[in-house]
Amino acid sequence: MSNKASEQIFAAFLHWLKNFHAAVMAEEAEGLRRLQDDDTAGYAAQMRKKAELLAGLAEEGRAHLQGLPGELRFNLALSLERFSASAATALRLNSVFYMSALLYPDEHKAGEADNLSLCIERMEREGAEYRH
Repeated sequence: MSNKASEQIFAAFLHWLKNFHAAVMAEEAEGLRRLQDDDTAGYAAQMRKKAELLAGLAEEGRAHLQGLPGELRFNLALSLERFSASAATALRLNSVFYMSALLYPDEHKAGEADNLSLCIERMEREGAEYRH
């Protein structure tokens, strides 16, 4: 990044995105807890909350991208939009399975990182060179 202000905005964006991710994962964890308690309606409600959060990611994220250089802002926004679009599709289909699978690749194994955390790690690693 070319200047200190952009670096600070990028660091604040990453901080916000990590907190957002933690909120999404908390909804998922609560859903799994409800499923273990045989509360399938509660599980479905939590998966909907998870999907609703993710569906709003791109819009909410826009405010955190202001002040970043154009190309970096564009690439970060594209990544956020990808997550939001998948969640919006899950909500439109009203598919609890799809909502539960958001953030995970088909071959995901328990204990492995989800796609949003991998994306955040890549953003941190690549900084201003991040490309969608």
